[in-house]
Amino acid sequence: MTVINATRIALHALGRNKLRSALTALGIIIGVGSLIALLAIGHGARAEVEKQVASLGENVIQVSAGSISKSAVKMGLGSSGALTVEDADALKEEIPDAIAVSPEVRTKAQVVSGNRNWATEIYGNSPDYFSIRQWDPSAGEVFTDQDVRGAAKVAVIGQEAAEQLFGEDEDPIGEIIRIRNVPFTVVGVLVAKGTSASGSDQDDGIIIPYTTALRHLIGKQTGLRRIYVQAASLEALPVVEKKILDLLRQRHRLEAGSDEDFKVRSQIEIAEYATATARTMTLLLSLIASVSLVVGGIGIMNIMLVSVTERTREIGIRMAIGAHRRDILRQFLMEAVTLSALGGLIGIVLGTATAQLLTALAQWPTLISPDAVLLAFVFSAVVGIFFGYYPARKASRLDPIDALRYE
Repeated sequence: MTVINATRIALHALGRNKLRSALTALGIIIGVGSLIALLAIGHGARAEVEKQVASLGENVIQVSAGSISKSAVKMGLGSSGALTVEDADALKEEIPDAIAVSPEVRTKAQVVSGNRNWATEIYGNSPDYFSIRQWDPSAGEVFTDQDVRGAAKVAVIGQEAAEQLFGEDEDPIGEIIRIRNVPFTVVGVLVAKGTSASGSDQDDGIIIPYTTALRHLIGKQTGLRRIYVQAASLEALPVVEKKILDLLRQRHRLEAGSDEDFKVRSQIEIAEYATATARTMTLLLSLIASVSLVVGGIGIMNIMLVSVTERTREIGIRMAIGAHRRDILRQFLMEAVTLSALGGLIGIVLGTATAQLLTALAQWPTLISPDAVLLAFVFSAVVGIFFGYYPARKASRLDPIDALRYE
């Protein structure tokens, strides 16, 4: 018996009990549909996180201020104040593969523009910051090295801050804003980047020269919050990270074996940390959906056992006219696989439609991967083989004489 003949006979047998076949396949349909939809949600969430990490720029290393302890209480990252502008200068001068370095300070302040005001984050950076983050202005331009050297009172603002301070119709370029009563001229507005991997709004901020921030807003004695470093290539990333660690330990006079008063994290580490939750969620959702498939497989086994009992006399007749045991095994196994595969195909369509509906109605990011579709279909076929084998084997081992006598 060829596979084509076995498939044709299987479809004919399933068609004789359409309602029972449909109800049996329902478990596979729900299982595969759930698997496709839940994997799409998981992959969509992961892709969104990866997109947010990519918004940091290319080959970026972040050196953050470490933690200090006061009365045995650890104050958390950023509290040490150990990073200095001199550290940033040393990184730029002594590490050849560090092609861009930007020291950063940060404060929050109420910003006033005319009769509008808005509380937002104020970042002090160097011009390298914009190239490291691959963040271009949508209007105007960014400040220059000369502005940094002269501690110029100029500002580049994010899209959200621009809308809150100037509205949607007014052009902010050349306008004056006041930060803690210090006037700044807006020289540029950045393109929108959306939320970061940590969930903060990257567009709600104002960037000024770090020298200006230290002189007029924060105070020169304040340590840096962070230093951004861009490596020359992806291959150079681990080398630059190691050199940063060694150089800063040397500059901070840290003894061997002692903890660093700073934290070095490459973009690869940030991406792995940020996507870990999405991967875990995808795995859990897949396991939940797999339970439905297993339940559907048990339903197939149950119905196939009933079918073997109902068709015992038919099996005896087939054997009496020359059918081999392997033909009977193949026939019933093909029925189980056909039922499971058809349920899988319908489930794929249902799961894809559900994922698209979630995106359209709930604005939930989903991503339907071809690998996920193939995995779901193969899984459904394997379920059919696994749970259909025992009933098929039972049918093939029936004694022809006993089968013909069965009433």
